[in-house]
Amino acid sequence: MQIHIAWQARAELLRSVPGVGPVVAAVLVAKWPERGRLNGRAIAALVGVAPLNRDSGQYRGPRRVWGGRASVRTMLYMATVTATRHNPAIRDFHTRLCRRGKPRKVALVAAMRKLLLILNAVVRDQIPWHPDRMPMAGET
Repeated sequence: MQIHIAWQARAELLRSVPGVGPVVAAVLVAKWPERGRLNGRAIAALVGVAPLNRDSGQYRGPRRVWGGRASVRTMLYMATVTATRHNPAIRDFHTRLCRRGKPRKVALVAAMRKLLLILNAVVRDQIPWHPDRMPMAGET
């Protein structure tokens, strides 16, 4: 199978982030063409990891993540599960949220958003991920 050279370069940049494998990189390259061009809020809403409200009149419902691109969100979920073990920035962030009493799924979705922002920055800056260049959890 022939891969376009520009897509292959983008996939290699994405694979530099621990937790992102060849399948996740391929899906992100194919189904997330806006990577590197939008800000954090827009990217999170586009993928479906931004908390959205279900308010109506006086009712204030719980915030949930929904909408967006399900295929990208599914791949990002699996990448985040792996990153919570192998990526120091994501692991520390996820661990800190769990210690503060956040439910594990809430902490995982927050880690998904953080990983998404890291991936967006890697593609935007065209610099492979390195833990020394990334701010650790709580240093922003």
